[in-house]
Amino acid sequence: MFREAMYHVPRDKWAYSYDLQTIHLRFRTKKNDVDRVTALTGDKYDWNRTYFEAELEKAATDAYFDYWEGPVQPKFKRVAYIFRLSSGNETLFKADNEFHDGFPAPTGGFYEFPYIHAVDLFAAPDWAKKAIFYQIMPDRFAKGDPSIDPPGTLPWGAQPTLTDYFGGDLQGVLNHVDYLVELGINAIYFTPIFTATTYHKYDTVDYKTIDPHLGDSTLLKQLVETCHGKGIRVILDAVFNHCSDQFPPFRDVVLKGPYSPYADWFHVNQFPLEVQDGIPTYDTFGFYGNMPKFNTGNEEVRKYLLGVAKYWIKEIGVDGWRLDVADEVDHHFWREFRDVVKSAKPDAYLVGEVWSDSLSWLLGDQFDSVMNYPFSDKVLAFFGGGMDGYQFSSHMSSLLMRYPQQTNEVVFNMLCSHDTPRLLTRLGGDKRKLKLAIVFLFTYMGTPCIFYGDEIGLEGGADPDCRKCMEWEPTKQDRELHSFYRLMIMLRKRNPALRGGRFRFLMAESGNPCIVYERIDDHIHFTIWMNNTGQPNILSHPMETNDWRDTLTSESIPTTDGRLAIPLDAYGYRILYRNLSSADA
Repeated sequence: MFREAMYHVPRDKWAYSYDLQTIHLRFRTKKNDVDRVTALTGDKYDWNRTYFEAELEKAATDAYFDYWEGPVQPKFKRVAYIFRLSSGNETLFKADNEFHDGFPAPTGGFYEFPYIHAVDLFAAPDWAKKAIFYQIMPDRFAKGDPSIDPPGTLPWGAQPTLTDYFGGDLQGVLNHVDYLVELGINAIYFTPIFTATTYHKYDTVDYKTIDPHLGDSTLLKQLVETCHGKGIRVILDAVFNHCSDQFPPFRDVVLKGPYSPYADWFHVNQFPLEVQDGIPTYDTFGFYGNMPKFNTGNEEVRKYLLGVAKYWIKEIGVDGWRLDVADEVDHHFWREFRDVVKSAKPDAYLVGEVWSDSLSWLLGDQFDSVMNYPFSDKVLAFFGGGMDGYQFSSHMSSLLMRYPQQTNEVVFNMLCSHDTPRLLTRLGGDKRKLKLAIVFLFTYMGTPCIFYGDEIGLEGGADPDCRKCMEWEPTKQDRELHSFYRLMIMLRKRNPALRGGRFRFLMAESGNPCIVYERIDDHIHFTIWMNNTGQPNILSHPMETNDWRDTLTSESIPTTDGRLAIPLDAYGYRILYRNLSSADA
């Protein structure tokens, strides 16, 4: 066995408490190198009476490694453990930083999980596991009150540029809440709505007022209360990395230089504040001089921004925050931020904008989730025809192994957003490919999010084209696609196994763009069959039982010689299920 590939540490994503009774252990080995991994566990104070063996399951495989995972439930909330590795006739034991050919005397040198503390549990809000989000950019969703339109507002539906307003507002959203209820979503993520100088409002001028072109606090409260009354949660977008160059404290620094009481609110490298050869003399978002970066190491800045976060939770009752450019703000601030927000609303949902591996923000002391852009990149590359099943399963397995299970259950999965081309456009306008991608979104682990208009076939390239106005004329909407979205949303909402069950690929082969995967909990077992070839096809895979049914039709699907053979149309899919007995579970 290839020892150099073996890896485990007793922390982070490798050993973590899933709940007050359960610890999850993970172990990595070289791909196809090890047949079995068993955790030999016990209490370090009484090993013999508490000894228990936990067989780990091969939970994921990528291009280089196999990942083994299994739960352990120690009687006294603490556990010492060592791994037994088997390959053919060879057996090896892996202790903390040491290998043994035979089982060593317990428990010196063993790994340890000292104790499951309730306060240390990573506990994302339970509602987030059930949430289906709908992202709304207010200026582009619906016009409700033309009297507050900014000067120069374009006619609804015109081609957008980088700077134009279209007059969408909070009243427009309120007027269409029933549309959202009919669609089936149960959570809204708003892009920024605070006073700003642009339509997108990622350059905040006043963090404690609603932009007058969108409405006011009273209207926002009415909208939130209406949504809550219909079972819809609401989170807001906050930009705490930077502000507008029209933000009053920044204007004071521009005018007074180092003598301003706000001079340390920003990262000033040189006075006066100006842009020289395209580079500001102060730190900014990117190199945009109109978006100066906050110094969140300054106590007054922290107090101000944390007060903003608490204010909208307490005054309006919003259900959480999406946090822009979160990776460029210090971890200390986000720890304080979590404490303040969770004290105001314990089940608030915190989503950070981090585009890469985000584990350091997802250890229970900062965010509940992050925007999972790597997910969308891999899903669209696969269903767009850019990789085969083997490559896709390898990439997705790597993503699953980035985070603990409870994080995977609420990671914010979207297939496009205001920062990317539209879903249908990214898939070349092929609605059949789009449907496969949506089936995967709603049957995969994590919290799914729909960008407004995707459900009725809205298209658009990169910004600003992806930010077109919502189409409200029924004859211009793809109502068949809308019905498909409703079907997938309903399927996910009715089946807990699609929200919290285990995920595993069953078939994903090199050179074959078809996949079969499963979601399973203690009550129901789903298998999802996807033909991504563009041609009619029959997918076949061995199945041990003969009790499968089609989820959408309830038709019984028999096995033949221990295999299921599923005929599929071009870009077709089938979702099968079987109910589990206690023995199966």
